[in-house]
Amino acid sequence: MREEPERICEGGEKKGLSIILVSFNTKELTLRCLENLFREGLPQGTEVLVVDNGSEDGTFEAIGNEFPEVRVFHSEVNLGFARAVNLALSHSRGSYALLLNTDCFPQKGSIERLLLFMERNPGVGIAGGALLHPDGRPQNCFGRAPTLATELLPRGLLEITFPSRYPSKRRPPLGPVSVESVVGAFLMVRRDAWEQVGLMDEGFFLFLEETDWCLRMRKAGWHVYHVPEAKAVHIQGQSMRTNLKAARIEFYRSRYRFFLIHRGKGQLALLFVGLLIKGFVNWIWSAILSWVPGRNTDRWRERHRVDGRILAWHLMGCPRGWGLCPAEGES
Repeated sequence: MREEPERICEGGEKKGLSIILVSFNTKELTLRCLENLFREGLPQGTEVLVVDNGSEDGTFEAIGNEFPEVRVFHSEVNLGFARAVNLALSHSRGSYALLLNTDCFPQKGSIERLLLFMERNPGVGIAGGALLHPDGRPQNCFGRAPTLATELLPRGLLEITFPSRYPSKRRPPLGPVSVESVVGAFLMVRRDAWEQVGLMDEGFFLFLEETDWCLRMRKAGWHVYHVPEAKAVHIQGQSMRTNLKAARIEFYRSRYRFFLIHRGKGQLALLFVGLLIKGFVNWIWSAILSWVPGRNTDRWRERHRVDGRILAWHLMGCPRGWGLCPAEGES
């Protein structure tokens, strides 16, 4: 692990805001994200930390050259999101930390709005802002923690049947609202809260680590809020598009870990069987559509390859090394 020595800050009073980015082979996006942060202006006393998660595209060197004020940590291997965030949190000096994806671009004043909300509401442990597509359409940025219903039934059906429990992103709230969990792409957390509850669970390599964190916060008495006045444009999933099969498998692995921790072995078994059946149906359906001539044929063929890989992973007993997380002994 490397960090330029003059940027290390140990001890001292913890105050201000720490902005944390985790980069994995997204040099151009990371530089754009940093440029956007400094161009739009940051609250006084803000520090920016980047964990370069085993990138091979020169991210570490580029940040050091273009943004010398940023504290950069470089790992020789991909640590996973939770472990990388924990590394940055352990070196941060802010009273609050903003987790920001490298493909996420806060609009002017949004970071200040999120920070002001946290300062005015001392019982809130985590707050997340509104995420938008580049064309302005809203993204899913908060909701209920995973259940058998959310994982096995169509989301649209749940939104129609239980609109109060499963709000639609097409009807975003007008003001701050208490929620079960928020998406970690644009998330602010209070130091007092994470020091009480603990850091992110490093058993989650990628996906659902922030959802687990939100539930642990709520169980400890902290509130989790969505703050729609704080907005960020989110491009989504840029670092995973080159390895979609592994990313999808990692999502399944995180689902199963989440259920084991929060729902118990009985619901985990039901989820596994349900997703296995659902995966087989998806594989058959995508196979049929991949042979139908049309403009979406190539997309369905790629979908069929991904569905097949996920199905094979289940039938092989969910081996660890098939996802993004290295097999035991590789990291």
